[in-house]
Amino acid sequence: MTTSEYAVGTIAACAFAAVLYKVVNSGPVLSALQSLVEDALDAKF
Repeated sequence: MTTSEYAVGTIAACAFAAVLYKVVNSGPVLSALQSLVEDALDAKF
């Protein structure tokens, strides 16, 4: 792969990471993750 292909791949990976960060930090997703963790910590074994 050439340097320009690496650059395009790096930019695409950074853009995907930024979108994923926005999605994970949105209100509904954040509350769902928090609920999931709380339920896992409160589980009876």
